[in-house]
Amino acid sequence: MRAIHITKSGGPEVLELQETPKPTPAENQVLIKVKAAGVNRSDIITRQNTATYGKGSPTTLIPGLEVSGEITEIGEAVTDKKVGDKVCALIADGGYAEYVVVDSSHCLPIPEGISLTDAAAIPETVFTVWFNVFHLGKLQPGEKLLIHGGTSGIGTMGLQMAKAWGCETYSTAGTEEKVDFLKKLGADHVLNYKEYNFEEVWKDEKIDVILDMVGGDYTQKNLDILNKKGRLCYINGMKSMDVNINLRTIMAKNLTVTGSFLKPQTADVKTQIAKDVEKNIWPLFHSKQIQSIIYKKFPLAEAADAHRLMESSEHIGKILLVM
Repeated sequence: MRAIHITKSGGPEVLELQETPKPTPAENQVLIKVKAAGVNRSDIITRQNTATYGKGSPTTLIPGLEVSGEITEIGEAVTDKKVGDKVCALIADGGYAEYVVVDSSHCLPIPEGISLTDAAAIPETVFTVWFNVFHLGKLQPGEKLLIHGGTSGIGTMGLQMAKAWGCETYSTAGTEEKVDFLKKLGADHVLNYKEYNFEEVWKDEKIDVILDMVGGDYTQKNLDILNKKGRLCYINGMKSMDVNINLRTIMAKNLTVTGSFLKPQTADVKTQIAKDVEKNIWPLFHSKQIQSIIYKKFPLAEAADAHRLMESSEHIGKILLVM
């Protein structure tokens, strides 16, 4: 089969399309013939530093955390899936390929009304938002949620999920075009962070949960605008992982700060997230309350160009590789 390999640490140019053996499913796994794969920030981080984030030899590293496609083979112990099922799946790696194996419990049926290709945009975003905002952050209907970087794949999905959950939504974006997009998507409050200081504009809003991927000096600003017993959830630190905060803010308002990476979570945790997502979020796709926002699709061979687009941050929504 063909797959994109990270040949060494570096820029997008280190991604190469190569022939590689087709994987064989273990007893609890299924083999998926991939229709499309989502591109994520984590793929870029892995590409830039294979020694830290890669598995085994960098010459055999295939990135990709989410796919959609058709099951063509099942392991001996698999009873919940069958050959021919069309699914989307969260995977640990290997998505930039024509075939991938994954635990059957990490596969979900394609939501009604979503194409097989577009379904590749769903797993990583929905799983990440559910685990951080709803599980760790304990967002409740009627509460206020702020997501920084609202036009990212995570942002566009998270804002829709929270709105459907009955929450008031806030977001930041870097251009007026992105601000307008988020307003049309249904976000209640959006500002251009290059024009306004969110911590001043929303200082009296008493926001309950913040999902942040920026870090750096946003951290104390986030703490300052949180409601009492508010929750600050981190999934990245694109500005900086090193922060200075006033612990008094956390203690005075009884705040909770959480952080997580989805990729290294155990198989059992991902299985539970899949169950929760299918029960609570899949019906929102069926009722058209949420949809996957896709910016651009690239052929598999153009993975480097897909990475360049993501690194530019010009996109709104998800970027996909199509087989």
